[in-house]
Amino acid sequence: MILVTGATGYVGSQLVDELLKRGEKVRTLSRRGAGKGDAYKGDVLSGKGLPEALEGVDTAYYLVHSMGSGGDFAAKDRQAAANFAEAAAGAGVRRVVYLGGLGAEDSEHLRSRHEVANMLRARLHSKLVYVRAAMIVGPGSASYDILEHLIKRLPVMIVPKWLDTKTQPIALSDVIKTLADLATIEDAPDEVQLGGADVLSYREMMARAAPLMGRRSPTVIRVPVLTPRLSSYWVALVTPVQFGLIKPLVDGLGAEMLVEQPPPPGLNDAPLGFDDAVREAINR
Repeated sequence: MILVTGATGYVGSQLVDELLKRGEKVRTLSRRGAGKGDAYKGDVLSGKGLPEALEGVDTAYYLVHSMGSGGDFAAKDRQAAANFAEAAAGAGVRRVVYLGGLGAEDSEHLRSRHEVANMLRARLHSKLVYVRAAMIVGPGSASYDILEHLIKRLPVMIVPKWLDTKTQPIALSDVIKTLADLATIEDAPDEVQLGGADVLSYREMMARAAPLMGRRSPTVIRVPVLTPRLSSYWVALVTPVQFGLIKPLVDGLGAEMLVEQPPPPGLNDAPLGFDDAVREAINR
């Protein structure tokens, strides 16, 4: 039995589809009890419904975060992680897979993700697999949605130095495949770092993605000083992404998100390059 929390999100919903396609027995947990598979209603922040959803579960995916929900998202994530870890340990879950981000703890967003991983590991020990992904290229990913709307709406951009930060963007399909593989792999590592085939700056990503989206590459004017808060307001003006999501993401754009330790053979062996990942995102 596999439990997917956050099953109505853009990663969780596609992970459920992939697991069901593989013939796995899937249970989902969401606040509304919606989703495919055996849908349970519950809330990790209050802990309600967790014991029932985790009963008899072998592998549980923790795909929950509170960023964009308003208030202190890091405090909410701490509470939710503590509730989930306690319930998973009590239910005897064999493996918990948590999806976070690559990069140093240079922003509140990344610090919160790493803090959640550490809290889960402290309670679950070797049962936790911490999957750390670079920018995910696919519809629903806030980072990708920001990139797409900047390209489509702005012929000229005034940008800060984070435009030249290197990252290793990875296709949503590669993330989903790796997460699904971790449900049944015999010896899962404690940490799995995920990146695509290309290492690119945000400037290079915009230049390469623009023609694929039927747009000219934006003219970029770089300025030496533009605070994360000002950058966030600027991005919020030209994209429909919630400001509560934009600010933590922009805060973290100065940190490189690169794979330092490749995953073991059998996990993400042949990831897509950036251009193919964008084509796939456009066609979804």
